Amino acid sequence: MLPEGAPFQTEAILRRYCEPSVNNNVYMFLVGLTGGIASGKSTVSSQLRELGCPVIDADVVARRVVEPQTRAYRLLVQYFGQEVLLENGEIDRQKLGQIIFSDPEKRRMLNSITHPEIHRAMLKQILYYFLRGYRYVILDVPLLFETRRLTHLMKHTVVVYCDPATQLARLMQRDSLSREEAEQRIAAQMPLSEKRGLARHVIENSGSREDTHRQVLRLHTVLDDSMEFLPIRAVAVAAVAGLGGLFLYMLKLLTS
Repeated sequence: MLPEGAPFQTEAILRRYCEPSVNNNVYMFLVGLTGGIASGKSTVSSQLRELGCPVIDADVVARRVVEPQTRAYRLLVQYFGQEVLLENGEIDRQKLGQIIFSDPEKRRMLNSITHPEIHRAMLKQILYYFLRGYRYVILDVPLLFETRRLTHLMKHTVVVYCDPATQLARLMQRDSLSREEAEQRIAAQMPLSEKRGLARHVIENSGSREDTHRQVLRLHTVLDDSMEFLPIRAVAVAAVAGLGGLFLYMLKLLTS
């Protein structure tokens, strides 16, 4: 179980280890990757992985933290009841989504249960890559700009964009939806044009896969050249920054 105030501890740790240290040389940074439904974010994420970039998928993390026997799972069942369970005992994400869609209070409760666990799990993965000496970590977060909880921690933000007509056609084909159904799903999200204006980098994904890949390669070069990176060991950083206690807490997280 997370200690009281854990979400704030998570942010404090991320700030300390993902921002310039005392000598302004030894640090890692975070890259926020986002997009919209059927914009091609998953394609870009996969291509970055193929290039050797560490990518943490917030959707995957969110599914794992509500698996049976987890703390979040127990709290969800306690609050929402057995009706949100599938026959195999797992959380029925579709049913849960229907419940919270029109009830802001229940949506807030869901977020209060899952978000601390998601942040804790993502922190553990970030620290794993940090200890292995990676210079940056990419966080694949669908609602990066909607929630704005993590944007201030990102050195780079990337949005995968496609034009509205392409987005609509892809969604209709991918999910076998009518035009009206697809338009409703797109309308429920922040417009890609708005996200485009908020991002530092834009991957234009309205064209061919090859064109998208060329843009991903350019982004990869930019990220690799973003700073003079020194391969580091966490113990050395802890000593320089005076983070002995914090380092022990990190190790506890990694081994829990």
